[in-house]
Amino acid sequence: MKRNLLLLAVICNFCFASYAQSGLGISEKENWLGYWTEFNPKKEDYRDPQKILTGVISQNTTLSNRDTYLLQGNVYITNNAVLTIEPGTLLRGDSKTCGTLIITKGAKIMAEGSESFPIVFTSNNDEYSRKPGDWGGIVVMGDAPVSGFGGMSVLNYDLEPQYNRFGGENAAGSAGVLKHIRVEYAGRKSATKRQIAGITFAGVGSGTVIEGIQVSYSDNDSFEFYGGNVKAQKLVSFRAADDDFDFTQGVQAEFSNSIALRHPFSSNPGNPRCMEVKSYNEIEKFDPQRSKTNVKATNITLVNVEDNKQGLIKEAVYVSNEANLSLSNSVVYGFRDFLMLDKYPMMDEFEKFIKLKNLVVGHCTNIFSSMNGERLGLDTDYITSKNGIETSDGLINDYFKTPDFSITPDFRYLKIQRNSSNVVLNNK
Repeated sequence: MKRNLLLLAVICNFCFASYAQSGLGISEKENWLGYWTEFNPKKEDYRDPQKILTGVISQNTTLSNRDTYLLQGNVYITNNAVLTIEPGTLLRGDSKTCGTLIITKGAKIMAEGSESFPIVFTSNNDEYSRKPGDWGGIVVMGDAPVSGFGGMSVLNYDLEPQYNRFGGENAAGSAGVLKHIRVEYAGRKSATKRQIAGITFAGVGSGTVIEGIQVSYSDNDSFEFYGGNVKAQKLVSFRAADDDFDFTQGVQAEFSNSIALRHPFSSNPGNPRCMEVKSYNEIEKFDPQRSKTNVKATNITLVNVEDNKQGLIKEAVYVSNEANLSLSNSVVYGFRDFLMLDKYPMMDEFEKFIKLKNLVVGHCTNIFSSMNGERLGLDTDYITSKNGIETSDGLINDYFKTPDFSITPDFRYLKIQRNSSNVVLNNK
């Protein structure tokens, strides 16, 4: 009897140990996608707005979770004012006027929700009629450096001229706190057809808290970073039409423990990617004497959630010339290309700008590709072996714990470890 119990215990320990923590992808200690996230926002029966926010808010203002607010047109927080939003507050963007919340340079937003009471920004359209691009989004501007001349730049979102400037020399500046927030159905085109991202950070400093934000069904990028000195973690992009995470204009970013969940039928016909890393959008406005974009990303998970040949499945990551990316301890699954480069034909150029370490690249057709289709002068086997890049193939269920959106999904990476040692039983 004792022998049988011991054998059963050994077998159980082996089974549990076979799915071991790997240290790759989003944090494995807990499924932090629970509670505050929502992957089917159409079914949510949100309260009707009771108060309207419009025009310019130039004094410290607190939004109560007892009320629901309608963002009507461009709503500017100005004059170094602080907008405080209580946990559990609901704000609905007006689709007729492209409701957009704009935190201007010098002002702050203090929006700290909780796992139980997230702050929600969503469409004002009725249940089941909401769609991507129903309203504008959130714009947060600060006084940290960008790669434009003078360390400054202008945001071309049809904003009032006195409110569209961002950047400066305050790398440690704070534009406030954004934590446990959902942004749904944003990304509307403005009057000049310039699309607004779900949430835009323009020249914000490292003192800005950016943690626990989900952007879903944006009709443009989910997250856009224009310059600044950014620290961000626990970001979730779900079914974006364009990029999930867009870094440009010299942003210095520490980016960790975040996930992009792409769907091929949500992508637009352009160049949608999980991560796009560039040093500038317009070269004539780029100051080569200033810092180039440098993204240090760790424990990132990038997933194409549906395996078919009908929708748009492109590259997971794109890095342009003179931009830097360090990507480590991460998992990429289900794309045509893992990493598309602009024009890095030689190994020394690649290793100067791109740092890769401890990655799983699963179910991707190509590891590297070039924007212009030219053959890259890279030794792929050497790069993967040297940097601990594991390539493999399989179904999505082989890689993640619970990739099921009918319940709370769990995209923690499964690493199967085989124990080949002999089992020795105690016969006493």
